[in-house]
Parts: sequence; structure tokens; C-alpha cells
Amino acid sequence: MSSAQSMIERRPPSVAHLFLSRVEATPDAEAYRYPAPVDEHAADGAPGAEQWRSLTWAQTADRVKAVAAGLMAIGIGSEDPVALSSSTRIEWIIADMGNMCAGAATTTVYPSTNADETAFILSNSGSKALFAENEAQLAKAVAHRDQLPALRTIILFDAPAELPEAEGFEVMTLAELEKRGTEYLAEHPDAITKAVDALDREQLATLIYTSGTTGRPKGVRLVHDCWSYEGVAQEASGLLRSDDVQFTWLPLSHVFGKILISGQIVTGHVMAVDGRVDRIVHNLPVVRPTLMASAPRIFEKVYNGIAGRARAEGGLKYKIFLWAAKVARDHARITQANRVATGKDSAPLALTVQHAIADKLVYTKIRAAFGGRLRGSVSGSAALAPEIGYFFLGAGVPILEGYGLTETSGGSSVNRAEDIRVGTVGVPLPGTEVRIAEDGEILLRGPGVMRGYHDLPEQTAEVLEPDGWFHTGDIGELVDGFLKITDRKKDVFKTSGGKYVAPSEIEGKFKAICPFVSNILVIGNGRNFCSALIGLDEAVIMPWAAEHELAGKSYAEVVASPQVRELINGFVQRLNTDLQRWQTIKKFSLLPRDLDIEHGELTPSLKIKRPVVEKTYADAVAEMYAGSVEA
Repeated sequence: MSSAQSMIERRPPSVAHLFLSRVEATPDAEAYRYPAPVDEHAADGAPGAEQWRSLTWAQTADRVKAVAAGLMAIGIGSEDPVALSSSTRIEWIIADMGNMCAGAATTTVYPSTNADETAFILSNSGSKALFAENEAQLAKAVAHRDQLPALRTIILFDAPAELPEAEGFEVMTLAELEKRGTEYLAEHPDAITKAVDALDREQLATLIYTSGTTGRPKGVRLVHDCWSYEGVAQEASGLLRSDDVQFTWLPLSHVFGKILISGQIVTGHVMAVDGRVDRIVHNLPVVRPTLMASAPRIFEKVYNGIAGRARAEGGLKYKIFLWAAKVARDHARITQANRVATGKDSAPLALTVQHAIADKLVYTKIRAAFGGRLRGSVSGSAALAPEIGYFFLGAGVPILEGYGLTETSGGSSVNRAEDIRVGTVGVPLPGTEVRIAEDGEILLRGPGVMRGYHDLPEQTAEVLEPDGWFHTGDIGELVDGFLKITDRKKDVFKTSGGKYVAPSEIEGKFKAICPFVSNILVIGNGRNFCSALIGLDEAVIMPWAAEHELAGKSYAEVVASPQVRELINGFVQRLNTDLQRWQTIKKFSLLPRDLDIEHGELTPSLKIKRPVVEKTYADAVAEMYAGSVEA
């Protein structure tokens, strides 16, 4: 038996067990870093200033135990649902771990979720308490009080000096809950130990509601063993190390974000936590992470930003960037091919010399922007364009693309830093099995697979077989043990000419060649040709527009201009040269604004809701196909 397999089989029943073991093993080691306001009365303290503070594992445990005991004091018991609606911050982790150590089950809610859907999640889960980040999250529950008979208590992270009234609810601050917990522990000192010892690995730990593209979200039931497995598997795979410093900004309400907590508890490495997306660029050189996780959209924006700045500088600098970008891709692609063929990283001497020169001129600056010591960045939740992957790999910022779903606790396979295969999502985590069905659908089985959809037995039976195999809905293949995703099964469409088209493949290719694109949706189901709806990246297109006689124009005016249409058409034609005839984009429409979460066009994990976008821009689609002959 391999050491990795042994670790998997010897895993404890829950993350709560792992947490208490971690605290006992390294109580004085640093566990978390988080930004906090500087005391304005302190030296150099200015209003609005921030500094990073730390918690040791022992200090974290004190707060977690106080929260857990506080929940017990207000009547929360085993498997009672407790909701958490907040952005990514240290309090999120403390509340979640408090839930687990109390034996409660966390129901995650995105803070961006509207009041109606928040009420549905709280009601459907039967949540008895709610950790709310601020008054805005509190207001969502108050607005639907009559739909939430089980909800009794709301705990605020950020509370005004005078707590707001909320008829029918007991409202308290997180500090007040911790105070009650401390008092409870004074009378019941072994309460936490007993609660954790009583946890069963098949006991409900978390309900995460899938954002979905249509209809109400489904609650995915993840038990304690799911998180324990994912934590141990991340260490066993070599993905995480005890000396890592991990920067966490992803939404912890999403399974991809939450899985990071489990792995960090197992290895005991430092985690810096700040979910403010507008602070990422500022935080990276300060935190100097060795590891971080991200969605592909962030890497696309970083690449577009780098390309945009180089273009704005013009002349020699832009030519150097284009040359360095090509060298990065060529070096990464050839080195990977040689590693697969011979087991050794190698490249021709001339390319190696060019790569060394490009490194000094360009790549060192890119690595410095990420903090200078990033050994890998895990990418998930959506497909990463291979050309983007090759660029960053060649520049010394390896993107470790992985794969998983909410229904599989977020982690099923991932690339390893020592053997990256760009264009794949790596090899399965230890303990996870992968099988490709006859129709190409990816099937997964392992401890991370959900135990079903909450109160939806028929929908559970549609995707989960009695022997544990889960139908992912994704199409893919296994190549030398590496999993490659082709497309979402439901997204693959057939043209009126009978040709199958995988839209995400085309969309990924376009993102790799067009630095101005933000989102693209390829359309063509039942049509006689493919078309595309394209949203541009405002931060990149507006500087270009200012230099091309469009200064002072609004974003909507810019994208409607002949100059921009001609610009994007050039990239579309370039894309078409790399596609089969039936895949080519014959017509496209530039959207008057980019797709976003607020209009319901993107999920919180930035996936496009295709039916919503097609409905919203139905007139644009109809115009593209006006006069065409449909078979």
C-alpha cells in the first residue's frame, strides 16, 4: 500500500478532529493572517489604514471553541443547519469551524445572492441560526421573515454600535456569541471534546447550494468524511506543503474556496485571508504567497492587463512583450512535450537562450507582481484556455488546473507542479476513481462524492448510481492518466447541418488570442452556422479607444463604434483559421456591457448562465440569424 493510500485510509472522521489534532501538534505556529484596521491612536495610525495581523493555532482554537460553545448555549445541536452569509474573511473560517466543532451543519450563502434566493436557501435548509456579515445580509432574512419559521438567531460580524431590531429574531454580535460560549465552557469544560468525539463521518457537515443556470439551486449534502478526505488527499497528493503561505481570496461559500480550509488544517501551513477582489493586486506583493487558488477569469484579466499596458507603451516595448509571450508559450509547450516523451524537461539551445533573455526582460516582472515566490496557482471552476496556461508556465507562474464539482466536494483531480500537463486537469486525487462512459461522460467515485441533493431523491437518482458512481455531466477523456475536459455535456450542440460543436473549446481559443475579450458565448444549436455574443474588458478596451479617436466616449459607445468592431473582427477571423469549417464564427455581436453577476448572467463562480444570456440578448441573436435559412 502506498503512503498516500495509507493516509487516505487512516483519515479521521471529520475536519473537526483534524483541527483539534492540528492545534495540539502546533499550538504556537502561525495559522492565519488577516487585514485589520490600524488603531488611529497608535503611532503612524491613520483613519482607514490597515495592517496584517496573525492568529496562532492556539488562538484560533480559543475563538473556534467559544463560537462552538456559544452555538450550544443558544440551543444548536447535532446536524442543526446554521447558515453563513459573508464574504471571505477570517470570521468566516472561525464561524464554519465553530459549526463543525459543535456538530452543526454549515449552509453556505453567497453574500451577492439576492433576498429571494437567500430566503429560499435558508428555508429549504431549515437553518436555525445565521452568521450574517453585516446589516445588508440581515435585511435579506428580515424581508422574508414569514418564510423562515426555523430561523431564530442572527449573529453579525460587522455590527453598528446599536444593534438593529429584527422582529422575530434574536440578533447578537459575534463577540457576544463568543462571550456566551466562554461562559458555557466555564460550566461545561469538556463540551467541545464530547461534541467532536460524537461526530460520525456520515453525519451532515455542509449544505452548499449549486448556483445552477436555471431554476432554484439544489442543496448538495456533504458529510464530515467528504471534508476529511479532501483535506488529507490534498496533502497526500503533494499539492500542499507545511511550509506554504497560501493567499485565499476565493468565495468560501463556494466549494472551491471551502476545500482550501480542509487542506490547510492538515498541513498546518499559513493562510492569508482577504476576499476583497479589488485588493488582490495590492495584497500579492505583501503576502508573497507560495500558493494560491483562483478562477481562470483572473488569469485572463492579468494577461489582458499585461498585454494592454505593453500595447499602450507601444513601439519596442510592445514588440518585446509579443516576442516574450511567444517564447514563453513555445518553451512551455516544447518542455512539456519532451517531459512526456523522455521524462526530462528540455528545450532546444536557441529557445533556451531566448527564454533566459525574455526572463530578464519580462518574466521577472510578472513573477514579482505575484509576490515573487509563487510555486503554483490552482485554477478551477471553469476551463482555462491552454494558451493562457502555456504563457504563465513559460513565465514561471505555473497554473495547476484542477477539476471538481460541488457534488464532489470541490477536488477530484489536479495538476502537480512537478508534472504539469497544460490542457488537462491533472490526475485524480488519491482515493478518487475516474471512468469515462460510452458517450464520453466523466464519472467519478470516491469519498468526496456527495450523499445526495437535499430532499430531492429523484434528482439524486439521476446523477448518483447505487454503486457510488457520480455522473458529472462533463465530457472528457483520460490520456496517460491525465484527465482532459472536452465540454459540458449539456452545452455541446449540433448545427442544423448535423455537426457537433463544443462551444467552450472555441471560447477558450478566442480568449487566448484576443486580449480585449472578457466573456464570449458561442451560439449555434440547430442553426446553420455559429455566431458569438462578445463582452469586452472595459479596463483594456478603454485605453485603446482613447488612442483611436474615441476619447471621452462611454463604454457602450466605444463597443458600438466601427473602429472597435473592426478590431475585434480581426481577432475573430484569426480564430476562424484555427477551426473546422462548421465551427467558424460567421457573425458576432458586441454587448453594450460586460456580463455580470448582478444581472444574473454569471454565477458567483463566474460561469456563464447560457440560457439567461441568450434570453437577455435574444434580439441580438435574432439579428445575427436574420435572413439565414434554417434547416
